[in-house]
Amino acid sequence: QQESIGMVPGLAVLHVGDTKLSKSYWVSCGFVGIRSFVVHLAEDTTEEKTLECVSSFNDDPCVHGILVELPLPTHMDEHKILNAVSIEKDIKGFHPLNIGLLAMRGREPFFLPQTPKACIELLHRNNIEIKGKRAVVIGRSNTFGMPAALLLQREDATVTIIHSKTKNPQDITRQADIIISAVGKPNMVRGSWIKPGAVIVDVGISYVRDRNARYGFRWVGDICYEEACEVASAIITDVGSEGLLESDMLLSNTLTSAKRIHNFL
Repeated sequence: QQESIGMVPGLAVLHVGDTKLSKSYWVSCGFVGIRSFVVHLAEDTTEEKTLECVSSFNDDPCVHGILVELPLPTHMDEHKILNAVSIEKDIKGFHPLNIGLLAMRGREPFFLPQTPKACIELLHRNNIEIKGKRAVVIGRSNTFGMPAALLLQREDATVTIIHSKTKNPQDITRQADIIISAVGKPNMVRGSWIKPGAVIVDVGISYVRDRNARYGFRWVGDICYEEACEVASAIITDVGSEGLLESDMLLSNTLTSAKRIHNFL
């Protein structure tokens, strides 16, 4: 990008506290020609200082995408921090105005949230028909469930959301042609929950202790894989790849942001 148009896309990563810093996306920046700016603040950093850091990224012309690592320390208002990210640089697509645009027919959001976007991309890459299908999304979080349901509706699916207060969820999932789950509850969806021939997208990741595994634990998805294999026509998962497809979506959003900001779209 620098040689052809004199511009290098920039991704800023803000990490606060002692939780593990995800590396899969910002380490990949160098391989695809994206400049990374990583700031690590201490656990006891004030909310005001964190907001100042976000503001500096908003004002920096070299930064085209901003990623705030979650979870934040408990003394901070997570919504306040995320909302402070400029909508033009909100590459995770979490800004309420961005979600509002996603929810409205005929409007285009600045960015599609990374995990739901990755789920739809997985379906497309595997040539799974979405239009006219019954789809179930397990979970109603602001970061996955709700935007995933909105994206499926944009693909002309008929969508139902299952959440913690849903009664007899298995009766609903058994009617679905497509099931998408990313709630992080290992083996929650059993084979008896699945309609014969259904397509499963499992992007839930949980760490389960396993003395036989190399590091003493292994990754497990939301779907009971052994049982689902007997029923589903396809099981699509990003489990075990450290969310590499999701990282691709973030890098793609960063490039889109750079093109938009520099009027190349």
